[in-house]
Amino acid sequence: MLNLILFGPPGSGKGTQSLRLAEHFNLAHISTGDIFRSEIKNETPLGLKVKSIIERGELVPDELLIEILENALNKLQGKAGYIFDGFPRTRRQAEDLDKMLSHRNDSISLVVALDVDEDEVVKRLLNRAILEGRKDDTEEVILNRMSVYHKQTAPLIEFYQGQGKFVQVHGVGSIDDIFNSIRDTVMTQM
Repeated sequence: MLNLILFGPPGSGKGTQSLRLAEHFNLAHISTGDIFRSEIKNETPLGLKVKSIIERGELVPDELLIEILENALNKLQGKAGYIFDGFPRTRRQAEDLDKMLSHRNDSISLVVALDVDEDEVVKRLLNRAILEGRKDDTEEVILNRMSVYHKQTAPLIEFYQGQGKFVQVHGVGSIDDIFNSIRDTVMTQM
C-alpha cells in the first residue's frame, strides 16, 4: 500500500493537491478538516464539540483525532492506500498515528511537505475566505494558525526525517506544476 502524508502550513495547497494525488494513485483521501466541517454543518455532537476550537484556530485534542481517523481507515475498501491531508499536526499525533498503523500492520510510506512562504500563505487564505465564505480564515485567526503551525507542527520535519520518510516540494506555481512535482517525487521515492 502507498500511504502518504501531505504536509505544509495552512493555505499551502494540501487540500487541492491531496485530492489530485488520491485520484492519481487510487488513494483514500482523509482530511480532518473536511471531517470536522461536515460534522459542524450537520450539527452532530462532534461538530458542536469542535466548532469553537476550529473557529479560534486551535487544534482538536489528539485522542479525538486518532479515534476519528481509525474509524475512517476502517471504512476503506478498494483503495491502494491513503493520503492524510492536514494530519498529523504535532509530534504526539505522529507517534500515535504510527502506533495505530503498526497495530494494523501498516505504516506511512512517505511524507511530502509543500514549501510555501508565510506571505503567500496569508494571501491565499484571505482570498479563500472571500471565495468560500469561511469564517475560520480571518487575518487574526490565520496569524494564530501560523503561530501554532510553527510551534507544534514544524517539528514533525525532524521526526519524519529521522525515519527517512520526509521530502520537500516547492509549493508555489501552477496547480498542475506543483502536482507534477509531487507525483514525480512520490514515484521516485517508492
